[in-house]
Amino acid sequence: MVGKALRVLSLLGEYPDGAGLSELARRAGYPVSTTHRLLGSLQDQGFARSDPGSKRYALGLRLFELGQRVSHARGFAGVALPVLRALTEQTGEPTLMAVLDGHEQVYVHSVQGPRQIQIRGEPGLRGPLHCTAMGKCLVAFAPEREALVESLELAELAPRTITSREEFAREIASVRARGYAMADEEHEPGIRAVGVPVLGPDGMVIAAISTAAPAYRISVAELEAFVPALQEAARELGAVLPR
Repeated sequence: MVGKALRVLSLLGEYPDGAGLSELARRAGYPVSTTHRLLGSLQDQGFARSDPGSKRYALGLRLFELGQRVSHARGFAGVALPVLRALTEQTGEPTLMAVLDGHEQVYVHSVQGPRQIQIRGEPGLRGPLHCTAMGKCLVAFAPEREALVESLELAELAPRTITSREEFAREIASVRARGYAMADEEHEPGIRAVGVPVLGPDGMVIAAISTAAPAYRISVAELEAFVPALQEAARELGAVLPR
């Protein structure tokens, strides 16, 4: 039942404006009565809430409270943002930050630049590892690097996505050797990014940061020119973020 409740909770996260009982039951694959019972338990603990008027369910404030505690414990609140903002001032482009969670990355920060059109990484959202600059960095410097290289699903999300296991292994080896990663329209057409790992004293990855921009506005070479600034920001973050 705990697993079922967590599945319903995860589904609620996909509906910022709330979702109806029948829709949640359908998505979860549970009977309506079971879903209703699970939602009742989640409401009792503050993890979910319901609107009496619309009859829709949404995430509760208890999740926000726990999220803030995790953010504080991991050093993402107050410590990382000034560094990321300073980096965006240098590049004029957005700066994103993500951490590794299983076979995915979770975005924890996104600092927007001054341009009208820019790339966003909504905090809390998940993304793939194999076709993004930050994802490649997280894999290349993870303790479980070899296992990730062998087991990640290499889904084709854009025409330039790496889907060959051998090619992906070579790409990760290259990222590890040069200390940064490029994603040239591999995740989404029209988007380029360069990323670097944030490493602890043991050389293992704590997080990754990247600069991303529309391909029409910036070349691969121009993105690579940001690598020294990204690496300096990563060194600063590596010194202040808790392990």
